[in-house]
Amino acid sequence: MSTLTPREIVAELDKFVVGQEQAKRMVAVAVRNRWRRQHLPEELRDEVAPKNIIMMGPTGVGKTEIARRLAKLVDAPLVKVEATKFTEVGYVGRDVDSMIRDLVEASIRLCKDKRMAAVRIVAETAANERLIDLLVPGAEKRASAPMNPLQLLLGGGQPNEPAQTEEEQAQHRTRREEVAAQMRAGQLEEELVEVEVEQSGTGSDAMLAMGIDINLNEMMGGLLPKQKKRRRVNVREARRILTQEESEKLIDMDDVIREAIDKAEQDGIIFIDEIDKIAGAQHGSGPDVSREGVQRDILPIVEGCTVNTKYGPVKTDFILFIAAGAFHVSKVSDLIPELQGRFPIRVKLSALTEQDYERILSQPEHAITKQYAALLETDNVALQFTDDALSAIAHYACRANESSENIGARRLHTIMETVLDDISFNASGEHPLVKVIVDENYVKEHLSDEFDGEDLEKFIL
Repeated sequence: MSTLTPREIVAELDKFVVGQEQAKRMVAVAVRNRWRRQHLPEELRDEVAPKNIIMMGPTGVGKTEIARRLAKLVDAPLVKVEATKFTEVGYVGRDVDSMIRDLVEASIRLCKDKRMAAVRIVAETAANERLIDLLVPGAEKRASAPMNPLQLLLGGGQPNEPAQTEEEQAQHRTRREEVAAQMRAGQLEEELVEVEVEQSGTGSDAMLAMGIDINLNEMMGGLLPKQKKRRRVNVREARRILTQEESEKLIDMDDVIREAIDKAEQDGIIFIDEIDKIAGAQHGSGPDVSREGVQRDILPIVEGCTVNTKYGPVKTDFILFIAAGAFHVSKVSDLIPELQGRFPIRVKLSALTEQDYERILSQPEHAITKQYAALLETDNVALQFTDDALSAIAHYACRANESSENIGARRLHTIMETVLDDISFNASGEHPLVKVIVDENYVKEHLSDEFDGEDLEKFIL
């Protein structure tokens, strides 16, 4: 569990998310309260429930990004689900229990990756030994003379004899040492070897496409042997495959599962997006299976219950739920009262301003402009944006959002693609390093026609 203070959490979130200070403070306090709860006396600890959060704001203002960065920051398992994908129990579609199963799977991956990272050096050593065995096969055994049935019963007969003499065995050891030295020097990375890998099945894909959340491979995995196939790959890829296999041999999966379930129960975060789409009563005839029906099914999970998974029962009492929605048509008060009460913290995220767009383009640690500069650098193009160019792009993004659907910061991606279309197309890496400066005039040249003609279809995702 993270020991970061709320101030430290907000400071880290500031590196990736522009603005929305109130939302950052709320989630930071909610996460810190989980740490505080762990230090309470045992009799009081179970009485303190997490303070679930509802984020309200238009699309593209940072709701999902805050939750995603928060989970990564505090090393917590996170799943993002869309409320509109669920239907009431008994109808075709995903049931709400699947979000808990997904959370457990995410937690297992997190714990497993951490354990595998701890044994990686030992696993790589074992993988390299196996690679040497593949590159320099061992001595074959001479077949002994056929034995009659009586000899087989009594255990008679002579054992197989080595196919190599002592001199040949010494040469074999020398060859192995030479290959090992070449591997350490990186001289054999492109050599081809044949390895055996598990073959992934696709039996459940059709059912998943129909909305039936059943994994047939997992159900039959204990009854049917795992299918394997031989692949011819280079040494680099073979090392990755074999290191994965050796790492799995070194970790105790039962222990991983126990740790993962506890981590999911105590540190898990479930982000329920588009919760506003299931708010309010459905107009028309027939059962309400995708709106209030889903709300009623979500309620016990948020309240705290036990969900059965293939790894065992999982309690949801202390999982942190963060719900989000635009709420431009419906209101939080349109949710059923019982569900409203389980989200005591409500924060409204503000729409992005032109100044916010300008900051998003340059300030975050992985800002859009830095991403494009890094991409084009692979083709020997040194891309540089002037301050007036960033201001112009922010201005056009703001105008586009005001004139059509407001999709927030996502608008910047479509505009940037338009601005850099010619540069990206012509960059090939065939020439020496070329420095390209994108200024205000360049931006206006590539965007003014669309905006002057009020043709904004190009910028709608």
